[in-house]
Amino acid sequence: MTPAPDAAPGADAPGPATAGSPKPRSPHAALFIVWLVVFIDLLGFGIVLPVMPRQAEVYLGETGLRMSAEAKGVVIGILFSSFSLMQFVFSPVWGRVSDRIGRRPVLLISLVGSVVCYALYGFAVTLPATYAAQAIGLMLAARVGAGIAGASVGTAAAVIADCTPPEKRAKGMALIGIAFGAGFTLGPLIAYFGLALFQQQPWGVGALASGLSEVALLIALAIFKETRNPNNKAGRDFFNVRRTAEVLRMPTVGTLILIYFLAIFAFANFEATLALLTEAAFGMTDRDNFLVFATVGAVLTVAGGAYRPIVKKQPEAKLLRVGVVLMIVGLGGLGAVAWFAPTTPAALAAAVGGVADTTRPPPSTILKTAFYLAMAVAVVGFAFVNPSVSALISRRIDPARQGEVMGVNQSFASLGRILGPFLGSVLFQVGASHTLPYLAAVGLLAVVAVLLRQVKAKD
Repeated sequence: MTPAPDAAPGADAPGPATAGSPKPRSPHAALFIVWLVVFIDLLGFGIVLPVMPRQAEVYLGETGLRMSAEAKGVVIGILFSSFSLMQFVFSPVWGRVSDRIGRRPVLLISLVGSVVCYALYGFAVTLPATYAAQAIGLMLAARVGAGIAGASVGTAAAVIADCTPPEKRAKGMALIGIAFGAGFTLGPLIAYFGLALFQQQPWGVGALASGLSEVALLIALAIFKETRNPNNKAGRDFFNVRRTAEVLRMPTVGTLILIYFLAIFAFANFEATLALLTEAAFGMTDRDNFLVFATVGAVLTVAGGAYRPIVKKQPEAKLLRVGVVLMIVGLGGLGAVAWFAPTTPAALAAAVGGVADTTRPPPSTILKTAFYLAMAVAVVGFAFVNPSVSALISRRIDPARQGEVMGVNQSFASLGRILGPFLGSVLFQVGASHTLPYLAAVGLLAVVAVLLRQVKAKD
C-alpha cells in the first residue's frame, strides 16, 4: 500500500526492520507485555468500576456530606469521567514522550502509577464518614492519577507497530482488543470474589488492583526490551495542540480517527446504560450485573481472538465495515428490547383478562434471549472495529510518529468514553421506553457508514 503523502518514505515498513533500529530480544515478549499492560489497566478499571458508586455514596449520604440525589449523581459522574478525561489529555503526551525517550520507560511509569493510584484508592475508602471530604478528594485524586497512568494504550499500540510488519499489523492490534475483553471479563469477577476473600473490606478492590499492577510491573522490568527505533527522535513539545491538529489533517488518518471516536461514542452509550437497562427490563440485581458485564468481556475476548485468523484473509477496511454493520444491528436490537420491555408477564395477564398465557415462554424470557443476542452482536462488531481502525492508521503514518499518532487516536477514543456515558445516561431517562440511547448510537454509526466511503476510496 502506498504511504499517505505526509508520511516519510518507508512509513509502511515495520519498525524493527528499519536500518539501525534495535531488534527486540524477543518480539513475542514485547507483544506479551503490551497485552499485559492493557489487560492490567482494564482489570483494575473493571475491579473498581462496579463498586465505586456505592463506596462513594457512603461519604455523600446522611452520615457524610449530606448531598441531594442530584449532587450525588454529579460527584459520582465526575469520579467516573475524570479517568477518561485524563486519558483524553495525556494519551498524545505519552505517545510523544515514547517517540522521544522510548516505549519501555513510558510503560514502566504507567504501571508504577497504577500501583500507587489504586493503593491510594484503597486507602481513601477506609476513611470514616466523618472525613467524607478528604475521602472523596483522595478518591478523585486516585481516579485522576489512574487515568494519567492508563493513558499509555497509544504507546502500547506503537509497540505493536514497532514489532509487526504491515501485513500483520491488524493481527497484532487485535491483541489490544483481546486484552480489553479479558480485563473487562475478569475485573468484575475478581472484584466479586475478591471482596468475599477480604470479607467485604472496602479497601479490598484497591488492594487487588494495585497488587495486580505490581505483578505486571515486575514482569515488565524483567523481560520487556525497548522496541523504538533510536534514529526516530520526536520533538520536546509534548503538549502541542498544533501537532494534534496536524495529525487530524493527515489524509485518511483524520477520517479514521473520527470514525473511531464516533464508534466509541456509540458503544459508550451502551456501556453506560447496560446496568440501567437490565434493571428496568428484567429487574436484575447487582450480582446479576456482574455476570452480564463478564459476558460482555467474554464475547469481546472471543471475538478478538477470532479476528486474528480472519484478518489474514480479509482486508482491514472490509472488516471495519462489517464491524460497523454488526454494531448497528446489535445496538438497534437493544433499542427494540428496551421498547418492548414493558410487556411483562403481569402486563400480558392483564391484557388477556387476568389470565396469563402459559402455552409460550413469558415475554421476559423472550426479551432476555433477544437482549443477549443483540448485546453479543454489538460487542462482536466493536471487536472488529477496534483493531481495524488502529491497523489502518498505523500503516499510513511515519514510524517516527507512531506513538504520537496512536496517542491522538486513543485520546479521541477517551473523549468518546467521556461524552458517550453522559449522553446515554441523560437519554435513558427521557421517555418510559428507554430507547433513545440506542437510537442515538445507531445515528452516530450511520455517520460512520458515510465516512467509510472516504476510507474505501483511499484503499
